[in-house]
Amino acid sequence: MIGPAIQALASHWRLHKIQLGTLLIGIALATALWSAVQAINAEARASYARASAQLAAGQNDELHMPGGFIPVDLYVTLRRAGWQVAAVLEGPYRTEDRTLRVMGVDVLAYPALPAFSEARDGATQPDLAELLTAPGRLFVRPELSAFLAGRPDLPPVIESDAVPPDLILTDIGVAEKMLGKPGQISRLVVLPVQPMGLPSLDALAPELERVAPSEAMDTAQLTDSFHLNLMAFGLLSFAVGLFIVHGTVGLAMAQRRGMFRTLRALGLPLNLLVRLVLLELTLIALLGGAMGLVLGYFLAGALLPDVAATLRGLYGAPVEGQLVLRPAWIASGLAMAAGGTLLASSQTLWHLSRMPLLAAPGLQAWRGRPGSARLTALCGFGLIAAGAATPLLGEGLFAGFAMLSGILVGAALLLPASLAFLLARFERRASGPVAQWVWADMRAQLPGLSLALMALLLALATNIGVGTMVASFRLTFIGWLDQRLTSELYVTARDDQQGAEIADWLRPRSESVLPIRRTELWHETGPLFLYGIIDDRTYRQNWPLIDAAPDVWVRVAAGNAVLVNEQLARRGSLWTGDRLTIAPDWTLEIAGVYSDYGNPTGQALVSMQQFDTHFPEAPNRRFGIRVVPEKATELAQALREQFDMPPQAVIHQAAIKAQSLAVFEKTFVVTSALNILTLGVSGFAILTSLLTLWTQRLPQIAPVWALGLTRTRLARLELLRSVLLAALTAIFALPLGLILAWVLLSIINVEAFGWRLPMHLFPLDWLRLLGLTLLAAAAAAALPAMRLRRLPPSDLLRVFANER
Repeated sequence: MIGPAIQALASHWRLHKIQLGTLLIGIALATALWSAVQAINAEARASYARASAQLAAGQNDELHMPGGFIPVDLYVTLRRAGWQVAAVLEGPYRTEDRTLRVMGVDVLAYPALPAFSEARDGATQPDLAELLTAPGRLFVRPELSAFLAGRPDLPPVIESDAVPPDLILTDIGVAEKMLGKPGQISRLVVLPVQPMGLPSLDALAPELERVAPSEAMDTAQLTDSFHLNLMAFGLLSFAVGLFIVHGTVGLAMAQRRGMFRTLRALGLPLNLLVRLVLLELTLIALLGGAMGLVLGYFLAGALLPDVAATLRGLYGAPVEGQLVLRPAWIASGLAMAAGGTLLASSQTLWHLSRMPLLAAPGLQAWRGRPGSARLTALCGFGLIAAGAATPLLGEGLFAGFAMLSGILVGAALLLPASLAFLLARFERRASGPVAQWVWADMRAQLPGLSLALMALLLALATNIGVGTMVASFRLTFIGWLDQRLTSELYVTARDDQQGAEIADWLRPRSESVLPIRRTELWHETGPLFLYGIIDDRTYRQNWPLIDAAPDVWVRVAAGNAVLVNEQLARRGSLWTGDRLTIAPDWTLEIAGVYSDYGNPTGQALVSMQQFDTHFPEAPNRRFGIRVVPEKATELAQALREQFDMPPQAVIHQAAIKAQSLAVFEKTFVVTSALNILTLGVSGFAILTSLLTLWTQRLPQIAPVWALGLTRTRLARLELLRSVLLAALTAIFALPLGLILAWVLLSIINVEAFGWRLPMHLFPLDWLRLLGLTLLAAAAAAALPAMRLRRLPPSDLLRVFANER
């Protein structure tokens, strides 16, 4: 009995190849988008873990000096007292138009690193004496070796695959010279094995702060918000794909109601029938999931280089742009495909398990019981209320995404009832019988199209919300760049001596010379970059303050106050009037907070006089030059000739803005791609719903045709119906998308990145999206409409003879 039953079940798919293809494509699309995001996240996190292992980071406690560097004398004191600690000096290294990261370690004390013990094939591994004596050695990845090799101001370069991307690993003595920080230490690593009877750290170095590995802000923690955003998009795309699966499986079961009745009448037990259908769906899910994994692999491979560039640019995260096939990723993708398919089919399987012996769930059962629409609407109201109340119960990224999920899913569940209400109103106001039939027919078809329309609603709302967020960010970012990048020229000297000579040469030839000097400190909220600024009208007139005390610039110039960026203010709850501890013996009142978009770390501004007093060794190589714009090009050329500087050492303001905008565009390339893919999947969901409903449409169309409406006119009405439903869905999607944008800008963005963005509206973008939606709906309805137009009259007449 089992063999014939399997053959009977399989015969349905042989007769309905388009339906089988639709089901496989739905599963494949859902799996592809989800697995692509998971592959990208897994590869990024594997890169973080690999970098931590390569640098022995995040494994031991660390000692930090709040607001400053650890002096060498204190390190020597701890070592002489018996404490097994290792010194580390880190900092950015600017060369030409590229910023790299330098990490110098005490080779004699630091845990063994693979880079020092494993040379790349063909490379000569230096001995310990070469590492410790001048000029030292630099360990870099092979792709960075060609960029640094042959530079007279750098030690010899050794290639090593055991170094993270864009990192230079060397001895701490070499790092001191490269970073211009002699006698300074960023942090001390406390080794796991310590002698007995050591004096306490509180007695030896009370000014140091001991940080456990779980408390340190590592790269993975810093980028969690980025990966959480990607995962949210992947889940949304997966859910939209499952709508296709749900509708297709439901219709397939409805079409096989006669087959199920016959099999039951022939003696096939109901439990066995359910298990066979479950097995059938599992096999289809695994096949579709395998197709989705292939698509997801190529999609992830195409997007990963841009993601890696984004993570390196925004967070300095060591992510490689190459995708590795991982068994765990394959297993999770197949599991999601099978689990998602069974979840989408659960309602249909439940109806099948409850059907009487001589009856099967037909089309009406597939659409649901009469009261199911009301129950769905009530669930939608409940989810929206729960989502809106989430911020009152908790904070953080997960609370924000829970709020979004409740609102989005609740709105999707409310859509069928809302559309049914509107269509009923339109039907009552229709003047002619054809118009009344069109509105009534649309309302009758809503249960079969509701899932596709829900998918379209979510896709449109996501496009509007994310598009509004990105466009608002772009508009705000451009205005912020105009405020921050006010200098007409930006100059980078070779060293401090040349920097002083350039500043002296420029003063009589420009309106003002603005030194750009900074040092990296440690704060309880994470890394803190401290900048020194001079008293100049450029800052007073252009610096973007979002919160300020009276006479803010006068107080900063006098050395009595400090400015902090929004990220530091939000993470540390440090606002105007609070006090910031910059160094153990240096605390200033905060006089204002400024916006600092695109920067994940904290920043602070103090007067240059105070900065020089506390950090006299900070590099003095970069300057902003204020000059009449018409003379900027001439002055830049004179600078290059006078000091024999390469072209990239003197950059125009416009070039920096263009570079910043390029980084901005690359940052959101993945978001834009997922937006387009999600909208495409939702359009395909409409197409599949219309195709699968086609066989059920003949009983409704045949009587109207018999009353005098031509097939051509009926085909046009089919197109009109699809376009009208898509337009009404788009109208509902607009306020939902704007709510999504507000949550992203005011809640998610603040929790994820530390800054709040103003919300701007872009009606032209909405009109373009509406036009694209109507075009997609018309294209989806075109094939069923063409079928209706070419349908032989005999098929329509057969409706009146066949039992339905």
